[in-house]
Parts: sequence; C-alpha cells; structure tokens
Amino acid sequence: MDYIIESLAKRIVGDIGFSDNPGSSMRKWRDIFHVSQGELARYLGISQSVIADYEKGRRKPGVEFVKRFVLALVNIDIERGYNVINELIKGYTLMLPFIDDLGDYNSPVSIDDIVMAVDGILPNSSIPETSVFGWLITDSIKAITSLKGLEFYQLLNFMIGRVVIFTSVSTGRSPMIALKIAPIKPSIVVFHRPVRIDPLSLMLAERDNITIIISTLKNVEDLKERIRRLNK
Repeated sequence: MDYIIESLAKRIVGDIGFSDNPGSSMRKWRDIFHVSQGELARYLGISQSVIADYEKGRRKPGVEFVKRFVLALVNIDIERGYNVINELIKGYTLMLPFIDDLGDYNSPVSIDDIVMAVDGILPNSSIPETSVFGWLITDSIKAITSLKGLEFYQLLNFMIGRVVIFTSVSTGRSPMIALKIAPIKPSIVVFHRPVRIDPLSLMLAERDNITIIISTLKNVEDLKERIRRLNK
C-alpha cells in the first residue's frame, strides 16, 4: 500500500510540474483533497498568504516545495482515513491481490547483485549486461490463473525496469509463456525454488533476451527482505 500511495503522490507532483499553470494545478489538487489553504499552511508551517501567492501565480513553486505540498495533502488525507486516496488509487487496487511486494531502488542494481541477494543460480547460457531500478514479487499461480488479458497487461506496467520474482513456481513454463505474448517484458526474472526448470522456459527466455535466476532461498519472506535491502 505504501508504494501505491508513493506512486500516486509522484503522479500528482508530475501533474503540477508539467502544468502550464502550476498554481492552478496546485489549487485543483488542494480542492480534490478538500483541504483549505489555512489547514495546508498550518501543516506546512507557513503563512496562508504563501499558499495563496502560489495558487494565484504570484510565486513560482520549485520542485522541492511541490513535493512538500503534495505530501502534505496526502498525509492530511491519511490522517482523515484515506477518503480521497482510496478513490484515486482504485485503478491500482486490481493488482494488489497479485503483487506480494514491489518498490524502487535508489540507483541501478546489477544482475550480480540480485544473484547474490537471492542465493541464485543462472541457468542461461549467456548473460547480458543489464540493470534494474526496482523489484516486483508475484505469486505465479495466482497471477496466471486469475488475471484476464487486459488485467495481465496492467500488471506488466508494474514490471517495467524491475526484476520480476515469481513465487509458487513449478517449472517456470507458464510464466514464460505468459511473458512471450506480452509487448512489455522484464529483463530479469527470478523463479523462487522451482521443482524443476522446463527447457522451454529457458528457450523462451533466450529468445526474448530475459535473464532467468533461480533462487534457492528457503522461504519467500527471506527473499523479500534480501531484495528490499539491496542498494539501501
């Protein structure tokens, strides 16, 4: 849930930053969150006139202030019980039952780093040089058997630039077949303790230039913790 809220906050920051009239966009989002200028000013520790100046275009907000502004709106809504946030993230909630964990790294993480973190084995014959900027852990059985076409593509959007870790894997065949027909593919896939690896999985990975890593860690919680600790 924390990652979803962070992603929402980043989108709002981007909306304000790319707006031709940032002040008007700031007013729009303050109204959406039902926060008065006075309440927001008190939360930020500034005078109400400063908020008014930004919204009327008399001041131009910098990136750091926009981030503070958005986080204040988000935190105020959290204190109120997530009323607005819950409405804004409905597009994300479809994926929540199928995503066990996800996040972003502070800087790119290499294949070697991931292999060490997950006690991994590399079955691929060739390993391309690539890095990822985050991680996504999903239960392969739930995702493949429950998600319909468009829903699976929505899940793929979360995979961009991330190492994708499939748990509850038997042979790896089903995840790789599912990825084969996808227009967006991860560069690194981790299978957690498969019973065996189907040769077809390796062949599909080679064709799509996907690096497969087999994690030998005993449990998923250990896997999550090690992946989260990378690059922190």
